[in-house]
Amino acid sequence: MNRIKNLLDEKGIKQTCHVGKLGKSFKMVNTHAYNRKQPSLETLFGITNILLVNQNIFNTRDEKSENYFANQS
Repeated sequence: MNRIKNLLDEKGIKQTCHVGKLGKSFKMVNTHAYNRKQPSLETLFGITNILLVNQNIFNTRDEKSENYFANQS
């Protein structure tokens, strides 16, 4: 399962917008989004901060990612 792409879709965030916030090239973000290459831990933490999700969402095999959204209050 490709959680990065699914989370971008769920949050309604386009890859081009994500590129600007993450400070990576579109090619690199696309590579991660389509699971052709795994991001470094530093990049993964950046992604979770931008998407406002708990970092543990990427450590689980549970298909229901909505259970792992970070508390936004």
